[in-house]
Amino acid sequence: MQGCWQFARWLRRVSCSQTASLSSRGGFGLPRSTRFFSTSAAWNARAKPSSSSPDTDLEKRIAAIPLERYRNFCIVAHVDHGKSTLSDRLLELTGTIKPGMNKQVLDKLDVERERGITVKAQTCTMIYNHQGEDYLLHLVDTPGHVDFRAEVSRSYASCGGALLLVDASQGVQAQTVANFYLAFAQGLELIPVINKVDLPSADPERALEQMKNSFELDTENAVQVSAKTGLNVEAVLPKVIEKVPAPVGDSKKPLRMLLVDSWYDSYRGVILLVRIFDGEVRPGQQLVSLVTGLKYYVGEVGIMYPLETPQTVLRAGQVGYIYFNPGMKRSQEAKIGDTYTRVGCEKQVELLPGFEEPKSMVFVAVYPMNADHFEHLEDSINQLILNDRSITMQKESSEALGAGFRMGFLGTLHCSVFEDRLRQEHGASIIITPPSVPVKVVWKDGTEDIITNPAKFPDDDSVRLKVAEVQEPYVLATITFPDEYLGKVIELCEANRGEQQSIEYFTSSQVILKYELPLAHLVDDFFGKLKGNTKGYASLDYEESAWRAGNIAKLQLLVNKVPVDAVARIMHMSQVQYQGRQWVTKFKQHVDRQLFEIVIQAAVGKKIVARETIKPYRKDVLAKLHASDVSRRRKLLEKQKEGRKRLRAVGNVVIEHKAFQAFLAK
Repeated sequence: MQGCWQFARWLRRVSCSQTASLSSRGGFGLPRSTRFFSTSAAWNARAKPSSSSPDTDLEKRIAAIPLERYRNFCIVAHVDHGKSTLSDRLLELTGTIKPGMNKQVLDKLDVERERGITVKAQTCTMIYNHQGEDYLLHLVDTPGHVDFRAEVSRSYASCGGALLLVDASQGVQAQTVANFYLAFAQGLELIPVINKVDLPSADPERALEQMKNSFELDTENAVQVSAKTGLNVEAVLPKVIEKVPAPVGDSKKPLRMLLVDSWYDSYRGVILLVRIFDGEVRPGQQLVSLVTGLKYYVGEVGIMYPLETPQTVLRAGQVGYIYFNPGMKRSQEAKIGDTYTRVGCEKQVELLPGFEEPKSMVFVAVYPMNADHFEHLEDSINQLILNDRSITMQKESSEALGAGFRMGFLGTLHCSVFEDRLRQEHGASIIITPPSVPVKVVWKDGTEDIITNPAKFPDDDSVRLKVAEVQEPYVLATITFPDEYLGKVIELCEANRGEQQSIEYFTSSQVILKYELPLAHLVDDFFGKLKGNTKGYASLDYEESAWRAGNIAKLQLLVNKVPVDAVARIMHMSQVQYQGRQWVTKFKQHVDRQLFEIVIQAAVGKKIVARETIKPYRKDVLAKLHASDVSRRRKLLEKQKEGRKRLRAVGNVVIEHKAFQAFLAK
């Protein structure tokens, strides 16, 4: 009994403290239904340390900093040039994290730490004291790989300047060039930074010369650092304060807020990363989306410091996070590039320019190993798509593999990272088909269709007559490498139906080669072959070029004249013979022998391009005969032959799931 009284007293004490905290946050200015949700949100927040009460000392320091002392900047570079390591050093330097904390603080995904690459652009706010005055710095760590360019371009929209980071030993690489032009087009102030100057192979002077010649940058003020050891890192932030312009905005104007990114939290719903251009936002205010027209009450605002740190207000010029109360439960409502304002101010605020939606260029089919796991796979995919809008998904089914999904990605690395996250974070057991690219079918009546699924490709004779032409996507590839590998790289590009656009030397030994290549060849391990031919020294970047007419066909695998729909692929006729031979040879290894003959064929329409035969099990019907007549032998063999014909006519080839798994394995 005494235990019950103690529990009741504890419950009353907790409810009072919760009520007090809610009223201080403005919770009782909301409708009744919202107040009820606020209480549950507070309980959920209690379970999550990142949503504790605002840090008053931190908030006072931020409130004392005027807009003129704000700086928003990002780090742009080629993949693996040290962006995340430099971010760690800057966070340590400003006291945001303790020295020696977990490496790559801003790389939060398991797959990022495992592969040593940045996949999602991550943000962090820092306070830096320069010449006796506090500055509010906002840092964005962006990905370097071409597949995640959508993340990079979104990051630039919230920044006024960028650190252009170059590896002192490798120099300017293909994605350094691509990211420079993206930043330059956005009008960002660029600060050259040379990293890894402590390496024995470092040549900072050569890297500076490359930057000067390639980008026409003034390299006199370049900073030479070693992010790993911390050498000279303290010289970076004074340059940022000196060179990067302060953001433009007015806290007195009506709220104008840009949605930069979003992610999902099971407690609080969709959390938005926002950049405030004008006005200010506080908990309890009612906001409206200018794109969807939906209205929400603000539950909490805060900054990434480096984890979510609540604040009482976000002002013009700041970048921070916000979530609603009741929470935004459908991530489709959070449209990246959307503009938000206060309810009642819709007519006073102009819509901010959004972002270009990235287009999926590589498609795969995903099936569960076990048909019973379909719902779990669907839930897992939906949770990952909440954080990555560039992935497209639609359901499809295959006679061989059952129900699955047709998914579109920005590139092969993007697809590979998604596959790793499915397996690691959700424990999914899946079969993935080889990557394919979309084709455009132009009909004779002038209409056009983009085909991403081989099953919908018009290969029937009656339908084919209505097709004017079939087009495939080309990309403009920029390849940088030492000149000693020039012959091998040109040979590789020509073998993949490439057309040379330009060739230039930006140093005496480094070449930039531009080729127009079919995207279908680029996703077929072109990068792996390029690395192999150049001993790992080449780097590759690409951008969409155009659609071009080509001799495109659908290659199918037939087993006893029945097509295996899960394996069909759309490809250029020049690849058909080679790919068909590979298919039938590989598939033969994974299909079990039956009591009748199995014929495996690769076909384009009615034309067979390759064939393999699996011989049947054969019973020795002559074993019981000794000195018999030859006609008796012939009779028994003829009888066996007739029986085989009947068996083959009614027998179905049973292909197990593991055969497809082994065949489709990389």
